[in-house]
Amino acid sequence: MREITLAFTGASGAPYGWRLLELLLLQGVRVHLLISSAARVVFATEHNIKLAGAPDKCTEQLQERFNCGKGQLTVYGKDDWFSPVASGSAAPKHMVICPCSTGTLAAIAMGASDNLIERAADVVIKEGGKLILVPRESPLSAIHLENMLKLARLGVTMMPAAPGFYHQPQQISDLVDFMVARILDQLGLEQQLTARWGYGGDRAASNTNTGERE
Repeated sequence: MREITLAFTGASGAPYGWRLLELLLLQGVRVHLLISSAARVVFATEHNIKLAGAPDKCTEQLQERFNCGKGQLTVYGKDDWFSPVASGSAAPKHMVICPCSTGTLAAIAMGASDNLIERAADVVIKEGGKLILVPRESPLSAIHLENMLKLARLGVTMMPAAPGFYHQPQQISDLVDFMVARILDQLGLEQQLTARWGYGGDRAASNTNTGERE
């Protein structure tokens, strides 16, 4: 079973993380889930989901919610230094932080490793794995951009939550699926959430109808 570390932090964008977790579990991926305190506030505010504070209780809550097999999903506390994700010899080679706060982004860029999310990200970088960060902030300051550039130069994949519109979204869930689809693509996982560019219908006809020109 493929393993992935997934982290939720305190940036706006809880629906992205929730949908990604759902689809990873549906594909049989084993998920090591890390949730910051701020993320719990954001999920309650944006998604009306109150995540249990205790890791074991949260694990049970999410296993029941997604009806996944025992052992497929495990939630860890922020100071669980004995968890697999804290060690280069045991951590999954793929990690996604979605949504990723700019504070978390800055800490990773500095190699702070003050909590398990930061440490897990540091492990993936040092072990040459694939780390994907999904920040959701606007406008971006020079500090944010410099941190993103620093991480990008280290091989980290930066995926700001900026959904496209060429698939003609009809509802908010379509915008969420657009971003989640791109994340799954980066992970090398199958997805049919949105049509790919050039395969979503007659673009030329659409441009003619709206008076647009190439």
